[in-house]
This record gives sequence, structure tokens and C-alpha cells, in this order.
Amino acid sequence: MTSATTVADPGPAIRVHDLAKSYAELAVLRGVTFDVAPGSIFALLGSNGAGKTTVVRILCTLLLPDAGTATVEGFDVTSEPRRVRESISLTGQFAAVDEILSGRENLVLVAKLRHQRDPGRVADDLLARFHLLEAGSRRVATYSGGMRRRLDIAMSLIGAPRVIFLDEPTTGLDPAARLEVWQIIRSLAAQGTTVLLTTQYLDEAEQLADRIAILHEGRIIANGTLAELKQLLPPATVEYVEVQPTLEDIFLALVGDGQPTTTRQEQAS
Repeated sequence: MTSATTVADPGPAIRVHDLAKSYAELAVLRGVTFDVAPGSIFALLGSNGAGKTTVVRILCTLLLPDAGTATVEGFDVTSEPRRVRESISLTGQFAAVDEILSGRENLVLVAKLRHQRDPGRVADDLLARFHLLEAGSRRVATYSGGMRRRLDIAMSLIGAPRVIFLDEPTTGLDPAARLEVWQIIRSLAAQGTTVLLTTQYLDEAEQLADRIAILHEGRIIANGTLAELKQLLPPATVEYVEVQPTLEDIFLALVGDGQPTTTRQEQAS
């Protein structure tokens, strides 16, 4: 008789429990709790000042919490910060690239700092992966905002981190560049990387996240899949709806290949 084999549950890639942080009299985090499954995209959604960046800084060991616990890949951010840093990478709100260097030189520099065996090959592979080969020899000062963000994320992937934090990854980008970054984020998760992104854009969370946590005034006020969050509000009854093309449909039709994306009307048919 053959016994069934069981696969051990790896547990959450990120676990946050009752996290609190204050600056003098200002309580920024007031008991934040959530888990992030391995290989998923988790969106921390909130307005400016909600505490999103503070959560990320604590998880990246850049800031100590006042109370509560947090682990990344099973390592405690307070007692095992070095092990946490070995498992993660962070892309902040502003691209951390050197404008004097070329794109390739930026990648080679980071690869050397992370003790990669062949920094040049690592750089060339990432330039190809992020569609920057033609621009690789140019100074980053000549790059567009979208190209800088792609380069910034590429630099973050050197060393194959298991968890990547993206803090407001599309702030200040034009619509085309935003779509490029979205595709990169989807591909990271498809390859098994755990992604935690902070955003204040509703459409970004809706398009990308497997789970969404809404952070408001330092507390998680909702946490679930998009379908679960929709259940929080009663459905509206509408007798007649004329479906119009979205702004994204119009934008892509005008600046892309002239073919609009699939509209909601087509999806419903």
C-alpha cells in the first residue's frame, strides 16, 4: 500500500503582526497585521501619509518598529536583519540610478557590489530582459522616466532576491511607462518572486494584486482579493448601461499599433 506524500506548507513569505510605529506624538502604524503568500503580488493601498512607506522601511530593516513582529522569508526583521537583507530587494519611490553612468555601468556596479561572478554577463542579461540593450551604452541622464524605472527594477533583481518591495513604483510615469512597469511586475510574480508594492492608485492595485490591503490612518481596514473586497459593498442595480471605451483603450489605440485593446463590452459577450 503506497502512502500519500504530503508537501509541507512553506508559510507566508512576509508575516506582519500587530506592527506599531510612532514619531513623537504621531502614531503612524497602529497594529498592522497581514500575510503575503510566496510568489504572489500583494498591494498595500492607501493615500499619502497612511503609513505605507513606514511598513516597507520596517520590513526592509531600515527602521525599527515600536511594537509587534514582522518576518520575511521566516527571518525576524529585528533580530535577524542580515538574513532578511539577503532575501530581499527594494525599489523606492525615486529611481536610485547614477545619471552619469550608462545603464550597463549601473548594472555592472551593483553586480560587483553583490559579488556576482560575471558582472558583465549579468548586466547584459538584464539589459536584454528589460528591453534596454540599445540604450545600455548611453548615459542614464538621457533616459526617459520609464526607462529609468525599468533600469532601477533590473538593478534590484541582481542576486535573485526572493522578495522584492516596490514603493510607489509608477509615481510620475506616463501611461505607457506605467503599463511597461505593470508587465514587469507580473513577470516577476510569474517567475516565483514575491512582490509587495505600495500604491495610491486604485487601478494599479486592481490590475496587479492577488490580494489588496487598504491602509488608512495606520490601520488595515480591509484585506482580501478584489472579489472579496467587492463583497463589502452591495451591488448596484442598473437597467441599462452603455459601455464606453476606457481611457486606456483610447490611449493605446492612438499611440500603439492602431488596434484598441479588448473592451469590456467584448469581454462580456
